Amino acid sequence: MASVKVKFRPSTVNGKEGTLYYQVIHNRVVRQINTDYKLFASEWDSHSEAVILHHIPNEQERNNYLLSISSRIKWDKDRLNKIIHTLSQSGSFTADEIVMPFHDNRQELSFNAYIRQQIARLKRLGKVRTSETYTAALRSFSGFMNDHEVLFDQLNTDLCAEYEAYLKGRGNSPNTISFYMRILKAVYNRAVENGLTEQRHPFRFVYTGVEKTLKRAISLNDIKRIKGLDLSLKSNLNFARDMFLFCFYTRGMSFIDMAYLRKKDLQNGILSYRRRKTGQQLFIKWERCMQEILDKYPVNETEYLLPIITVRDEDYRKQYANELHRVNHLLKKIGKQLDLPIPLTMYVGRHSWASIAKSRNVPIAVISEGMGHDSENTTQIYLASLDTSVVDKANKKILDLL
Repeated sequence: MASVKVKFRPSTVNGKEGTLYYQVIHNRVVRQINTDYKLFASEWDSHSEAVILHHIPNEQERNNYLLSISSRIKWDKDRLNKIIHTLSQSGSFTADEIVMPFHDNRQELSFNAYIRQQIARLKRLGKVRTSETYTAALRSFSGFMNDHEVLFDQLNTDLCAEYEAYLKGRGNSPNTISFYMRILKAVYNRAVENGLTEQRHPFRFVYTGVEKTLKRAISLNDIKRIKGLDLSLKSNLNFARDMFLFCFYTRGMSFIDMAYLRKKDLQNGILSYRRRKTGQQLFIKWERCMQEILDKYPVNETEYLLPIITVRDEDYRKQYANELHRVNHLLKKIGKQLDLPIPLTMYVGRHSWASIAKSRNVPIAVISEGMGHDSENTTQIYLASLDTSVVDKANKKILDLL
């Protein structure tokens, strides 16, 4: 029976990365498949033939790279074993007959496998959030297909229509369905550009638009009720409420930007940070209500300001994601306790700041500047000349109402 082994070839230069290659053995004949996967010797376990995932603190990009290499090895081995299985069904074969179809991506690469390649590419580029959305879409599509691989020529309008019906049957909203379809369509179009398949427009009959979402803002009176709620004996709910209020106090700052605020970002009464979503730099006047929240908690042992990412030796993004999930879960409990008209989440804090600011006649351009929006070119023309003190005054105007 044929076997596949993963081998590490160290660099001849000290301190440089070595490369991985596959060794295919069949009937005592050995063939080698080279890869462009580069690792340091300390990152490879030759005994288990696996990447050593260190999860190095503050080196998320390297951690993501190692994770993607580990995933690609698994996918490559799965492909090779699939080739071996197929060949064994038809009788005798040679080691060369295993290697040749592996190199022929056009013939062997499935749509699912190509999505996984794109996820790995996004991780290598440091686009972790986008890779997570691609992973969610792949997980949904794989569930529909019962984890069966789909070849590109099998992806047609009928299959996409069946997938859409499957999502509807599971109770997904039109926007959720569109979210998955748009990701799969983008991956498919990229495969067309790379010459892996012909353009057959398989998504042309499914919904890929965006419907107007339901209201996600609450009133100023509801914000006051949340602030005045006695949660002194419920520390978890108290913390979630504080994070929600901090979001509102800081002009609807997103939770990921809150999590990655550093202590050095607060200087001389000004909080400065760069939005992780757009890269835009924002400046916020530090108000007493913000300091009161900070003073309630012990000084963070990490470089970050708020008690969201608190452990140095654990994956920072995982800590952020876990806290976001936990805080939103707790906020919904608070929302039910107050009988709010919509489920309470961190995102409601962002929407509410904008909604309340608009109701108080704060100009749209000032609101856009305050929230760090960059999607409307016309608004940006006005934003370019805005003094940040105008935004600070607008924020103070809202906070004084509480």
